[in-house]
Amino acid sequence: MEITENKRNNIIILELKGNLNVMTTNLLEEKFTALIEHGERLLVVDFSRLDYISSAGLRVFLIAAKKLKNVNGKIALSSLKPQIKEVFDIAGFSSIFSIFNSQEDAVHGLQ
Repeated sequence: MEITENKRNNIIILELKGNLNVMTTNLLEEKFTALIEHGERLLVVDFSRLDYISSAGLRVFLIAAKKLKNVNGKIALSSLKPQIKEVFDIAGFSSIFSIFNSQEDAVHGLQ
């Protein structure tokens, strides 16, 4: 999995590419932790190039959301492919996370 990081105003945008599974979750978890520890409070995660997410991947998002909540931060998800959205729906995570159709909508949703 590849992670691309950009910043727009005070919002960090992470674009994920590939598969988020038990072999790659540490990379994303470390990225979230480092960003939060360095004072970032608003995160958008763009799923447009993510092909697969496992339950281990879902766990990373839950951990990040809890860490952000503890520091009054927020996370928004964007551009989920139908098969990824289905995983979030089945796990009940669609009601936990703010999910937007596009990266631009997610950025506006956090502002």
